[in-house]
Amino acid sequence: MQNETKIITYREAVREALQEEMALDDDVILMGEDIGIYGGGFGATCGLLERFGKDRVLETPISETAFVGTAIGAAVTGMRPVVELMFSDFMSVCWDQIMNEAAKMHFMYAGSLKVPLVIRAAAGGGTGAAAQHSQSLEAMYCHVPGLKVVVPSTPQDAKGLLKSAVRDDNPVIFLEQKLLYNTKGAVPQGEFTIPLGKADIKRNGTDVTLITYGRMVQMCMNVAEWLALDGISAEILDLRTLSPLDTETINASVKKTGRAVVVHEAVQFGGFGAEIVSQIMEGEAFRYLKSPVRRVGGRFCPIPCSPEMEKNVFPTPQRIEAAVLEMMG
Repeated sequence: MQNETKIITYREAVREALQEEMALDDDVILMGEDIGIYGGGFGATCGLLERFGKDRVLETPISETAFVGTAIGAAVTGMRPVVELMFSDFMSVCWDQIMNEAAKMHFMYAGSLKVPLVIRAAAGGGTGAAAQHSQSLEAMYCHVPGLKVVVPSTPQDAKGLLKSAVRDDNPVIFLEQKLLYNTKGAVPQGEFTIPLGKADIKRNGTDVTLITYGRMVQMCMNVAEWLALDGISAEILDLRTLSPLDTETINASVKKTGRAVVVHEAVQFGGFGAEIVSQIMEGEAFRYLKSPVRRVGGRFCPIPCSPEMEKNVFPTPQRIEAAVLEMMG
């Protein structure tokens, strides 16, 4: 029997996941700046302080180094902390704790320690928040063995993946792209999880695979509608989890279509898209390619504050469509 669904926002889906996991497990605690009375930087934790109290919804000082380090200590001693970083850019402030401690402790202690820690962070641009509050740095996180990296694109995925992340015994970086918070979608009610490390085909197609994640999924879905008018059938592959990466689904889709365009908001140069391209070129899908794999990513510059300038930094539907049309000849 399938769960009933409800139309809610991405923000509400995140809140539901946190609320349900806190109700199920008293060891799940929240930590972060302004997550209590204020409800979090983007409103995802509204009402949780009133329901669970200040012993489980911990307001922290403005010191990511301090509270992420505290959360790691809580995780290895039996708690399941969920930390909110107001902006993913601030990961750099506490990067030593994440990269050298959280990611490595299980390995360095021969498996005797677990680090069940989730770090939620608002990522990406599109809000005019300028260079220090608009970056997409997922490639940096994926480069560190021991970290899992998740970027959901829909309310359903946000809820199902976050519940799985909270239950995971490894540190998980959970990136919520800002422009998705107000998007709506059908979300199953009751017990519902999505396994980490499994991609999802958001649209079936036969001519080209658009491989993407986060808010670029919605953009690619729109482009697929345009391409259909030209008789081009585009498949949309939403990675959902970047590490571990579902190379099996990537290869299966590219083998079917024979063409691939990788799309991400992050800077294209040195971005995660390069890893996806390498996996295709070194994998079984390579022999099925009808055209070289292409990338469409952000331009190599800091994010401008000006809305008009900002638009030109990120991928646009026109740039994605042009890449596909060029590939199709």
